[in-house]
Amino acid sequence: MPLRQRLGAWLNRALPPVLGLALLVVLWSIVARGDGIPGPRETWTQALEVFGNPFYRNGPNDQGVGWNVLASLQRVSIGFGLAALVGIPLGFVIGRFDFLARMFNPLISLLRPVSPLAWLPIGLLVFKGADPAAIWTISICSIWPMVVNTAVGVRSVPQDYINVARVLNLSEWKIATTILLPAVLPYLLTGVRLAVGTAWLVIVAAEMLTGGVGIGFWVWDEWNNLNVANIIVAIFVIGIVGLLLEMALVKLASAFTFEEVKS
Repeated sequence: MPLRQRLGAWLNRALPPVLGLALLVVLWSIVARGDGIPGPRETWTQALEVFGNPFYRNGPNDQGVGWNVLASLQRVSIGFGLAALVGIPLGFVIGRFDFLARMFNPLISLLRPVSPLAWLPIGLLVFKGADPAAIWTISICSIWPMVVNTAVGVRSVPQDYINVARVLNLSEWKIATTILLPAVLPYLLTGVRLAVGTAWLVIVAAEMLTGGVGIGFWVWDEWNNLNVANIIVAIFVIGIVGLLLEMALVKLASAFTFEEVKS
């Protein structure tokens, strides 16, 4: 490809996000005037200070942003893992058997719209601790995308495939592993991506209420200290971590599917 075409292609990819970020900075600068909101320059200075020592420890409630992010990611990984262990098999059986679909669909429709913060008090009541309550909230909120997308994927498998499997006298396990799983994988990975995004959203809200170590608690603690610049830094940290999780799962989905996965 000629240099001019390569340069044009690079500009076509790079220019829109750069203009978007520039627009964000301009609007941010306008809003920050006279409202007590730190502007981009002040926030950048504060970010350099925060990331200058992200892993310091001055006690259980005074730790660097790095430790807070790692604590949140640990809770998210446990809660998401538990949700996947339940949600993916449940989605398979709901999509595979009409009776179970008719039984579970009303329950899913009833529970899926419930706010994450409504589940947190139930977790605190049952588990008597902030960490298990947060993990419970993550699990119950991130399970639904995996259940729904997996079930939709199973239902999308052509009936002819199932009929051939019956002619060959394949067991349900063989049908699930050799026929359904390859066909359902793109739907399943889409559900996983949505579930991870939901889990990361939920953990921030849960930690703001339960306290301890975590990025959500760090936001609330900085608000109590009236350190708005650190709150804005935390917002960018939350967004960047969520973006990295999304990019990692897009890469994973691309590796396991034949079609291009769009972010």
